[in-house]
Amino acid sequence: MAEIAASLAKPEGQGQRPSHVAIIMDGNGRWAKNRGWPRLVGHRRGAERVKELVRACPDLGVNWLTVYAFSTENWKRSTEEVLGLMGIFARYIEREADGMSAEGVRMRFIGGRERLSEKLQRLMAGIEARTVGNSRLNLTVAINYGGRDELLRASKRLAMRIARGEITTPTEADLSDCLDTAGHPDPDLVIRTSGETRTSNFLPWQAAYSEYEFTPTLWPDFTPAHLAEILDRFGLRDRRFGGA
Repeated sequence: MAEIAASLAKPEGQGQRPSHVAIIMDGNGRWAKNRGWPRLVGHRRGAERVKELVRACPDLGVNWLTVYAFSTENWKRSTEEVLGLMGIFARYIEREADGMSAEGVRMRFIGGRERLSEKLQRLMAGIEARTVGNSRLNLTVAINYGGRDELLRASKRLAMRIARGEITTPTEADLSDCLDTAGHPDPDLVIRTSGETRTSNFLPWQAAYSEYEFTPTLWPDFTPAHLAEILDRFGLRDRRFGGA
């Protein structure tokens, strides 16, 4: 790992790297189709890629990683693919729990959980509790997540707080506190793989001032070296946040 970190190290004089990177992991199905394989093979390879990126992020200066695993719209896919994806999520959590704890990764989930199986919900809650004290990398996985759905649920929570008299004049911070990502920093950089240039309902509130990078690389082919190149380009950007 030391050799990899050295090869991916930030060049002298390079600008600041993002602390929080969010990724729309797109292209698993096409990756598999291009090889004549079932789509689930691509999803399994994509899960392995997440593991590689999680290990690389701390050495690249990334403290927060948020990945888009399953959207509220993905339920429209075939029953076979949806069930297969849920199985991949469950196995990933079961197999990676020990490694996450040992490597100092804190794992959290965002999105509505009520539609997920009871087993998957238990696994998610279990690994969140098990890794709560870790801080080397904060990994957030969006499952059954949609930005509009999150904002609707947050608005309802905010309305309840107003009705109880806890808040009189709501602010942006009050709404942020009602989001699934309460307590998380906003992403500095959002990456989408596979060549698509849509944001796909991913973190619309949180990413209002994020930098975006769209890459043609399919997610199963996206390596730590690809990430390092994008982080280097990020360092060249002038982020003014509306200022002169």
